Amino acid sequence: MSPRRTDSRRRMIAGAADLLGEHGAGGVSIDRVLAHSGAPRGSVYHHFPGGRAQLIDEAVVFAGDFIAGLIESAMDDPDPLRAVDAFFTLWRERLVRGDFRVGCPVVAVAVENDDAAPEQARSAAAAFARWQRALAALLLRHGLTEERSRRLAAFVVAAVEGAVVMSRAERSTGPIDATATEIHDLLDHALRSARPQP
Repeated sequence: MSPRRTDSRRRMIAGAADLLGEHGAGGVSIDRVLAHSGAPRGSVYHHFPGGRAQLIDEAVVFAGDFIAGLIESAMDDPDPLRAVDAFFTLWRERLVRGDFRVGCPVVAVAVENDDAAPEQARSAAAAFARWQRALAALLLRHGLTEERSRRLAAFVVAAVEGAVVMSRAERSTGPIDATATEIHDLLDHALRSARPQP
């Protein structure tokens, strides 16, 4: 595969992920993806023989991998609170930069739940699971039990995604800021409680 074709494919997937975050799966058409990505029309069915459904599914995987990569790279930070704070900051900046029109592509697919394309729901579930595993591993490494790490990881993912939705609806950073503060305090307490007492 030539670099140009590979780049065209990548641009279409990234463009579809952007459009998912802004318009949901129902608002993602081949024409919109081509206009957004600048990719040539003839490349669509060459790269995505499954058409629109395959393109959306790959965009969900792409978005899921992107966020998982951010979480996994944060695991190198010796301070887990700073790592989780950075996750919230990323979403806050994304909301503001997108004028509160851009949300999570994975959530967009999960809430639409298209029976004609069940692979998209599976990809969304896999992305959420991967994010939770990465966060749970971070918390486990810093002294929490495996069970508590899993529960808190699920809570953090649910909280940030819910806060993004609320911030979009309110066109305000209020929900994400409040959620970030409460999660920070909750994790700080949980991590302090897990440390051996002198």
